[in-house]
Amino acid sequence: MRHRSTADRWGLAVSNGREELIQAGAPRATTLSRAAIHSGWHEREAIQGLLWVAPAFLYLAFFIAYPFFMSIYLSVSNARVGSPEYHFVGLLNYQRLFADPVFWQTVRNSFVFTIGSELIRLVIGLPLAFALNRQFKGKRMVQGIILIPFVIPIALSSLAWKWMFDSLYSVINWMLMHAHVIDYPWQWLGEPGLAMWSVIIMNVWRGFPFSAIILLAGLTAVPQEVIEAAKIDGAGPLRRFHYVVVPIVRPILLVGLLYSVVFSFTDFSAVWLLTQGGPYNTTHVFGTYAYNIGINAGDLGQGAAITLFIFPFLALIVILMLRFLRRE
Repeated sequence: MRHRSTADRWGLAVSNGREELIQAGAPRATTLSRAAIHSGWHEREAIQGLLWVAPAFLYLAFFIAYPFFMSIYLSVSNARVGSPEYHFVGLLNYQRLFADPVFWQTVRNSFVFTIGSELIRLVIGLPLAFALNRQFKGKRMVQGIILIPFVIPIALSSLAWKWMFDSLYSVINWMLMHAHVIDYPWQWLGEPGLAMWSVIIMNVWRGFPFSAIILLAGLTAVPQEVIEAAKIDGAGPLRRFHYVVVPIVRPILLVGLLYSVVFSFTDFSAVWLLTQGGPYNTTHVFGTYAYNIGINAGDLGQGAAITLFIFPFLALIVILMLRFLRRE
């Protein structure tokens, strides 16, 4: 018992060394773990997620959620500009809207403005996207020029278009008269039918670069191998477009169309700066009519009720398009 073997003595020394090493390192490890807990709370994944989401959440809360619920509250009250007191009136503002013929004219104008703008944008943007998808000299410069209408401030472009549509100084009338298309200067902003076409033309000019870029992004996603295979199989340009390009581009096209429809349906600046809803309320859309009633006329309650009518129409459009996109 007194005389242990060399192996036993070596094993005992090793085990004692481990115990001493663990005991010596234990306070240091405990100190490091406590420091990590106290100093690294902001490095946790959940905390980082909250910090990254917080700015977007605050933006949505203050600039979207608060105005939306405030509009609901004002739409059931008799609030007026300059009056600190207002009371609950229920659905009276909505009943007044249903009896207002100008409101129903505004609803029709909004759909005509949106559908007309989107159809013309598609007709212009699709060939333009096909042209930009090809390689040619000066392609980058052409792409930059096409983006100019999209990046010019709306106030500046509206003034330019207002001058071009002017009855006395209209460059459009000058060109049409010199081409013997018209015999006298047209009142682009003074006649009901021409005024709606004027705001549609301006909206198309401002938004067709966006449509072209979305379509170009979809066309670049089409594999060239698939196009070449269709050519080998004998498919012509129209059949290649219908059976090869369209199924691939359709999801991207629908997403871009959804954004474009929302922007056109809720547009205010283009119509207000060009016609202010005239002549005879023939170009009023939801935004301009709500501003005219709520701010200019001072009836905040009815103005808020008009803006809330945009929500069910947009919700229906978005739901239908998203369902169609999900099927795709």
